[in-house]
Amino acid sequence: MPVDENATAITPVEAKVAPAQSEAAQGDAPMGDRLREDLKMSYPAKGILDVTFGGYGFLRQDYAINPDHDIYVSTSQIRRFWLRRGDEVEGLARPPKEGERFHSLLLIKKINGVEITEEQSRTRKNFDQLTSLHPNRQIVLETNKETLSTRMVDLISPIGFGQRALIVSQPKAGKTTFLKEMATAIAQNHPDAKLMAILIGERPEEVTEIKRFIKGEVAASHFDESPRQQVKVANLALDRAKRLVEMGHDVIILLDSITRLARAFNLSVTGSGRTMSGGFDPSALFPAKKFLGAARNCEEGGSLTIIGTALVGTESRMDDLIYEEFKGTGNMEVHLDRKFADRRIYPAIDVEKSGTRKEELLFSEENLKKITTLRRMLSLLNAEERLTVMIDKLSKTANNQAFLDTLNAGK
Repeated sequence: MPVDENATAITPVEAKVAPAQSEAAQGDAPMGDRLREDLKMSYPAKGILDVTFGGYGFLRQDYAINPDHDIYVSTSQIRRFWLRRGDEVEGLARPPKEGERFHSLLLIKKINGVEITEEQSRTRKNFDQLTSLHPNRQIVLETNKETLSTRMVDLISPIGFGQRALIVSQPKAGKTTFLKEMATAIAQNHPDAKLMAILIGERPEEVTEIKRFIKGEVAASHFDESPRQQVKVANLALDRAKRLVEMGHDVIILLDSITRLARAFNLSVTGSGRTMSGGFDPSALFPAKKFLGAARNCEEGGSLTIIGTALVGTESRMDDLIYEEFKGTGNMEVHLDRKFADRRIYPAIDVEKSGTRKEELLFSEENLKKITTLRRMLSLLNAEERLTVMIDKLSKTANNQAFLDTLNAGK
């Protein structure tokens, strides 16, 4: 079985204790006797598999390293079932014996919620071999008349399944509220989609708030954790999303933020000896871009959508550099402008700067013509007038289709 290129570095405790635990588990007693003895004290276990460079792995809870709850998975089990990093493994585990540090996985019952044989596991689809297509199915965010931010996004910068979307925001422009409204809309309009939130370097209280708010999985690292730990959490969550896409699911990741993720990569990669503007190491760009580049619409079925926030206007040259490097990789952008928020104009969306590539694949031919007409009309106004006119017109109509119909009527 080939070595997983996405395998992660391990902690000193895992490096020393896990191999020794595996050897100790062999013991001198016959295999059948050991298994029967272990099964007597076994309990149901489930977690996300994190494979290390040593070939063995651990079932993580909430994507974070926790030696008291992590469950050791032997190399033989990983090879036998062709397990991949990010698989949700369910089975029976036992508590650590004398001289052991970790709980150990005894039996594997399900992989990603499905009972499959070793052969079926071996022949699973591989995410990297799936065929990428332009997004051609819209993620409808409109929920009600009052939530104007999501209605506006559906019109000026629609998001499709498989989109690589950037929410470009200045500080205090309403980014967090905007993400919450999008999460609510996705859960309501697309309940079959798998919603995930990846929070990088967040404040603990905001992590708690998001976990209670979002109807989906949340992988979070706090600002007081090491950059290496922040990167590990993000990569494990991304691999989890890939495994779901391989099964044909539509996965939507809300990433907050791309800027902090790139900063974490910058501090955790081996330095190249060169630095770019703001002290950014060029070698940190590749893993950060690879993360965002995982978003795709797959011809074989399933999709991975990444909606990430990028910070600008922070008076940090590094933040500006990160956005400049990433804006060419995304295929949809929504810009939030603080000057609108300061004037209490919400949602603070810069209509002219926001847009989607290949939006014609997401709109019907009739609606595309109406959107084009709307864009031409708005181009005659200044930035603030564009936003206020959109807010006024949307507030007077029950839904987006009714608003578009008014364009034909000349109202």
